[in-house]
Amino acid sequence: MALSQAQFDTILQRYEVTRLKNQHILNDRRDYVYKNVEGYKELDDSVVSVSMDMARKKMAGDKDAMEELRALLADLKSMKHSLLKGAGLPEDYLEPIYDCPDCKDTGYIKNEKCHCLKQQIIEVLYEQSNIKEFLEDNNFSKLDYTYHTGEGFEAFKRAVFVSRELVEKIDFEHKNILFYGSVGTGKSFLSGCIAKDVLDSGHSVIYFSAVSLFEALARETFDNKAKEDLYNFHEYIYNCDLLIVDDLGTEVSNTFVSNQLFSFINERNLRKKSTIISTNLSLEQISDRYSDRVFSRIINTYTACKLSGADIRIVKRKC
Repeated sequence: MALSQAQFDTILQRYEVTRLKNQHILNDRRDYVYKNVEGYKELDDSVVSVSMDMARKKMAGDKDAMEELRALLADLKSMKHSLLKGAGLPEDYLEPIYDCPDCKDTGYIKNEKCHCLKQQIIEVLYEQSNIKEFLEDNNFSKLDYTYHTGEGFEAFKRAVFVSRELVEKIDFEHKNILFYGSVGTGKSFLSGCIAKDVLDSGHSVIYFSAVSLFEALARETFDNKAKEDLYNFHEYIYNCDLLIVDDLGTEVSNTFVSNQLFSFINERNLRKKSTIISTNLSLEQISDRYSDRVFSRIINTYTACKLSGADIRIVKRKC
């Protein structure tokens, strides 16, 4: 489900802690420089004085004086940089410190959520869906072709290529993948591989089993008190850089599910956001189970990767 207000408030409190931490670091640096770099504090005081003079001249409309003071201010800043450099310190040693320079550790850029805030929100959602534990065993570092043979090997190799291509082009190209085929052939594994690499590149990912996704949508859709939560939930699944829906077809089949499936497929395509769907259903079964418009959207906007062969989990147990 979407974040509660308490969860969101906790995230915002982290920003306050971050700002205080960085301000303490900056204060300690300034104290060190004032004590150890001769003449720096006097230059700092002069900068403050000149800045105040500039403010007064600006109010008085004295443009000539403004230009002189602006030149003086530039000279003072240059002298400060020289003193820092002479002391073996970087020129930006006393510049404001930010964990996220884009939003200056506020979480917002012009009233819009910064990418860092969005990612923190997504990470809370991951904790709720246990995605981090799943990725420990489902990532490209665990890739093993040993258990794929014959046609199954060629199909898996192609699926790996398509998976890596989505990761590599996540910033430039909107791609969707449908992994389908028999049980235990690597569909969920490849979804996890993609999820981890996309996350590691700093993008937002939401991973749901089909059952949990449609159950969450049903709860919030039919709860009249949860309209704002439903809107927020829709925004998360519509706007994340990558949405992964695992085991499509294991959920209860009804009109609501079919409509919701079409809605997020269509909306994410319109917003040019990548989506991965994995299922044990065949293309014919997908066509029979869901509406014609759902099947049409999938066939026309997804790269279909059919995986086949023996159930790898059973093969591993026999080894």
